[in-house]
Formats: sequence, C-alpha cells, structure tokens
Amino acid sequence: MGENVPVRCPACRRTHGYAPPVYPCRCGAPVVPPLLRGAPAEPIVHRNWTDEWVTVRCPGCGRQDQWPQPELGCPCGTVLRVPVRPVTAVPQQPSPAAGNDPQGPPPGTTASTTGVSTVPAHIPLPRTAAVPRPSFRPVTIRTARDAVTTAALYLRWLGFRDVVQPEDHSGAGSGSGVDLRGAGLVAQVDPTTRPTSLRAVECLWLTGLAASATSVSFSLAGYEDRARARADRLRLPLFVMDLTGTPQPVNGAADELVARGA
Repeated sequence: MGENVPVRCPACRRTHGYAPPVYPCRCGAPVVPPLLRGAPAEPIVHRNWTDEWVTVRCPGCGRQDQWPQPELGCPCGTVLRVPVRPVTAVPQQPSPAAGNDPQGPPPGTTASTTGVSTVPAHIPLPRTAAVPRPSFRPVTIRTARDAVTTAALYLRWLGFRDVVQPEDHSGAGSGSGVDLRGAGLVAQVDPTTRPTSLRAVECLWLTGLAASATSVSFSLAGYEDRARARADRLRLPLFVMDLTGTPQPVNGAADELVARGA
C-alpha cells in the first residue's frame, strides 16, 4: 500500500487514515496514485464511468497508464473520491550530490550518529482482523458483472462456501434482491449510481430470514440514511466497494463479519 494520508469526510466530519492502492506497471514496478495532500475529498453522488479513471506515471519507466480513481467508504455511508495530483512534466531524478547516494551511508554510521533508525516500524494487524488471513486480492470494477464477481471473491475470502450467482438471476441489481447465494448466505450487489434504498435492505433481510441464511449487502454508491439505520437495527452487514474492487465495512455488523469470518 502507499503512504497513509488523512482524509476527512465532509458529511460526518470524521477523519480517516487512507493508503492508496498499489498497481503493477508492465515494467514490473509498483505504481501508486499520488494523492493531493490538503485537497478535500468529495462525496460521490452520481457516477460517470468515463471519469472514474486517473492517469498515473510509473516512477520506474515513465509510462503513463489509466488506473481507478482512489475512493474511500466512510462508516457514515458516504463514498468519497480522494483527489489525485495530476500528471505534469517528468520529474528530474535527484543527483547523488544531493545526498541520495545509492551506495548508502558511510561505514560505521549508526542510528545514534544519524538520528534515523534503521529498524522498520512495526505494522499492526487491522483492529477487525481477529485471525490473520491472506490479503484479499481485488478485481478492478469496470462493469456491473465485475462488481458481482468482486463481491463473490470477497465472500469466499471471508470463509463462505459455494458462493455462486443464481442461474435464474437476470443480472446484478435486478428485482429478485439476491445476486449471490452460498452455504448459509444470500447477498445483494448494487452497482448503480444511486445509494442503496431502505426497501432493498429490508427485502434482502427478509430473504435471508426465510432461507435461514446470513444476509450481506454490497453497494458502489453507498446507502441511504434510513437504509443504514435499519441495517444497524437488523444487524445486517453493509459494505461499500470502490472501483479498485476493495470492499469496505460500513457498519458494526460488517466489522464483526470481517473479524470473525463466516
């Protein structure tokens, strides 16, 4: 992941730490979207798929490619677009004379003489990860089908078995209210540009209740306030997804599901 930067939600005024995703350039070097520090994050109300991509230059080979715009799902239900510094002229490489000697510090140099520790900082596990598991490998979302695929992969990563899309399902976000089923699981994936409604959350919960299954909801545009409040009372896990394909828990039920797994 990239450097962690503070992002403030203009809706609830909470400040979150956000690390931009790392993408692989064709040359093999990692590419991180350069976040525009100090610029306010913007709530995503309506999505325009053609504008959801940013140009990022590879620091290794200089190649410019299109990558998903960094986004952050706030626990209040708002999805935020994190500003990225636009690509400008090719930056000049610092010379060794500027103090960036590739040979490293002189022999005998220690932390006590330089004031800089050579021991890497400890990176703690997320607070919701009770049991370490392999990192989730997201799938870039370009279509509604990609959103359903990402949700299925994430549910399997959580431990749900036999997660599939029902054969009679006509497509993501259809009237059936269920886009994925598994052993003891029903899930809905809303890839539209409007926040998921209260009715959608209630219908999903009733479907899970009738099937004696856990109900889980995924949304690209977040949730209406009433939908979020009802899900909290029903203990129905809510997740938001950005175009990088990384689901984020929105409420306490989702945090608990991530912590304990299926």
